[in-house]
Amino acid sequence: MRIIRARDAADASRKTANIISAQVILKPDCVLGLATGSSPIDTYRQLIRWYEKGDLDFAKTRTVNLDEYVGLSPDHPQSYAYFMNTNFFDHINIDKANTHLPNGLDADAEHQCSNYDALIRGLGGVDLQLLGIGNNGHIGFNEPDEAFIKGTHCVDLTENTIQANSRFFESIDEVPRQAYTMGILDIVQAKRVVMIVTGAHKAQILKDAFEGPVTPKVPASIMQLHPDFTLVADEAALSLMENLG
Repeated sequence: MRIIRARDAADASRKTANIISAQVILKPDCVLGLATGSSPIDTYRQLIRWYEKGDLDFAKTRTVNLDEYVGLSPDHPQSYAYFMNTNFFDHINIDKANTHLPNGLDADAEHQCSNYDALIRGLGGVDLQLLGIGNNGHIGFNEPDEAFIKGTHCVDLTENTIQANSRFFESIDEVPRQAYTMGILDIVQAKRVVMIVTGAHKAQILKDAFEGPVTPKVPASIMQLHPDFTLVADEAALSLMENLG
């Protein structure tokens, strides 16, 4: 596990973008595993700026996203497909046919999940996976549980996650209660994993995940076992960590 210390959220976003841009430059047809939420937005903005300057070319890049809400269409303003298009894909030269998310409108969970796992395998796996971390330690929508769930699955979102995501909706009643998410095995099998974490409100869960035991009750803790895992975090998020190497 490698820890990159950043001064603040802006510095963390730039450092994370540096890692992703290097991956794209070294392997233009790489498979990027992408995340949504507030943590990666400024990372995507930095990548867009470098693309606009001519420093990056995404023409051959393939992407798979971690998750999607069940029941939301790709054009719903709160769907993760919409998020990715408006915050990243619409502003770079990526082929939209090479961008992939679970289909939230597929009511057949078994069909959708097995198809998404097959898609990831067909792409040759993920070269670099970008992660954030939820307040309860979830990665993707892998919520605290009694066991790690390996493959893509339909998950019932916890009240903690519903509350956290309600800020993106007009009311908490509009927040979907289920999502399709890559499983822990999908994430762990990525060749490289980069997690961006910022803010004092993430300090305790960061300490629990990386200075506590590996446990499905804190899903992100599994990253302690990944052979090529990098944590990019600002001073506030690292404020409770003791073993910073």
